[in-house]
Amino acid sequence: MSSKLLDCCLVDFSHPPAPPHLADDASDDHFEPEDTVDEVNTFDGRLIRRLGQYLTPYAGYIVLALAITLGASFLGPLRPWLVQKGIDNYIVVGDLEGLQYIILYLVLALVGEGILSFGENYLTQWIGQQAIYDLRTTLFRHVEGQSLAYFDRTPVGRVITRTTSDVEALSDALSSGLVSVLGDLFKLVFIAYFMFTLNWMLAVVTLLVMPLMVWVTFWFRRNVREQYRETRKQMARINSFIQEHVTGMHIVQLFNREDEEEDRFEGINDKHRAAHLHTIFYYAIFWPSIEFISNLALAAVLWFGGFRALGGSALTLGVLVAFIQYARQFFRPIRDLSNQYDTLQKAMAGAERVFSLLDTDESIEAPSAPVELDAVEGTIEFKNVWFAYEEDDAGTPDWVLEDVSFRVEPGEMAALVGATGAGKSTVMNLLLRFYEIQRGQIRVDGHDIRDLRLRDLREHIGLIPQDVFLFSGSVRRNLTLDDPSIDEATMRRAAETVQADQLIERLPDGYDQDVKERGSSLSRGQRQLLAFVRALLYDPDVMVLDEATSSVDTETEALIQRALERVTEGRTTLAIAHRLSTIQDADKILVMHKGEIRERGTHQELLAADGLYRKLYDLQYADQVAPRGDGARTDQRVQT
Repeated sequence: MSSKLLDCCLVDFSHPPAPPHLADDASDDHFEPEDTVDEVNTFDGRLIRRLGQYLTPYAGYIVLALAITLGASFLGPLRPWLVQKGIDNYIVVGDLEGLQYIILYLVLALVGEGILSFGENYLTQWIGQQAIYDLRTTLFRHVEGQSLAYFDRTPVGRVITRTTSDVEALSDALSSGLVSVLGDLFKLVFIAYFMFTLNWMLAVVTLLVMPLMVWVTFWFRRNVREQYRETRKQMARINSFIQEHVTGMHIVQLFNREDEEEDRFEGINDKHRAAHLHTIFYYAIFWPSIEFISNLALAAVLWFGGFRALGGSALTLGVLVAFIQYARQFFRPIRDLSNQYDTLQKAMAGAERVFSLLDTDESIEAPSAPVELDAVEGTIEFKNVWFAYEEDDAGTPDWVLEDVSFRVEPGEMAALVGATGAGKSTVMNLLLRFYEIQRGQIRVDGHDIRDLRLRDLREHIGLIPQDVFLFSGSVRRNLTLDDPSIDEATMRRAAETVQADQLIERLPDGYDQDVKERGSSLSRGQRQLLAFVRALLYDPDVMVLDEATSSVDTETEALIQRALERVTEGRTTLAIAHRLSTIQDADKILVMHKGEIRERGTHQELLAADGLYRKLYDLQYADQVAPRGDGARTDQRVQT
């Protein structure tokens, strides 16, 4: 029976875990291979304190999880001690009744450890996921509040990576990292206690291999860290390549570049494979080395213990069997701690990136004492407005608008025209306060927009952009944006106003039609009409049209033009237009050139002035006989 017990104790039912990068970490930095944190202090106190803020609401549950972990950590090392008692006190002396009690205690210890381990795993995962939920919500809310200037300078891929993979990198650490580390440390303490209690000399012999274990672990970590980064870098290159080429697949196919792009992908893929295999090489050495060192400790225990037993010492068979089990148990937490080190390092790298995003605040400053804006008459005034998106190396603003001043009275339609880059769209962005001006004032009904809450300002201004963005989902969702205050009847009336109802009803599922990502299942003209409906549903007092008809066909443009007469009635309207035919009836036309308003007046007045507007008109109608402002006609044609 004793030989069978020894054989059972020598069996190792554990399996080395897979390399961590095989699981999920290769997806980090999908869109930005260059943005990799090379070295992060695993125990950065500042980052740990900030992470702790998200665990503080669950402090009671954490204490409970630690108590459960402590219990599970004790029951594991207790089992070899019970085995020793069973062998020495009952098996050797033939006490079957006493052995039955020991077996019962062993079963209770196994069942108790299993129950506590389940409770520990579930509770720690629950705590971690609650903290990750809070952190990701905070991060998204922070991103939502940033000005457009922030998104102009920050790659979209970086924001996506921060809010997805970098937050997910914290999941393991917040879910079980800290508790697992403490659990492993508890196990080491309990195992060492039981070993030194049973036989201090065998305990010392068991721990003689620790220096070798530590050296192998540091060698592995030093080498695999560099290779691990290389693997992540190559994975990021693959993801970036695929993303870019799927987006631009029509260009690849149009120019028959499939074979060439496939060759490029094979080259990138081959580098990833090579980096991955190098990483596997270090894992293939590390785990067998750990097993060899563990078995070396077992051999030392058997050799020393057997030598002592044969020499007539008081060392018993039960103590020897217990030490074999303790040797197995002792090195498993050490290996787990090595894995937890990588988990914590990845978490600290993710935390540094996430908190870097949270610390970058370019949101529009809210007024300390906001003016209440319950209703808007529609007076819009720009007064000596200067604006620059960027500064040069010397800190001098690169002005996009220079001393721009104009006033639009309630119910008027003002049009902005000019060459590309003149600053027309910038005027619209500033009115909606997507950006902050550097000088001057922008007033709505006499109130400086910086004294208004953003929510109030944008609630009264409707925007029809040139490039309409639609979310994946139904037509209904894109029109109402899930606003519960908009009922079905209101939505259908708005669609009828711009004559979009027939278009929507011709769709297979009508208002429930899925428009796919970015509205890819609809034409540009259809998307433009839906944008008109969406703006009208919120019944704005001021309507802003940014090239609202530039992307539609002639038939759709005619529909929109007829609808515009009803849409703009009673509303102040600002319109940007390249097609001058769409704004000839505007109350005033502002001609912009290089960030300045060079001319202003009605269509006929500007034609008669024979200035910039006249040149724009002649260029647009170069193949037609152009009417002069005084009513006469000329055969003059502009050669383009």
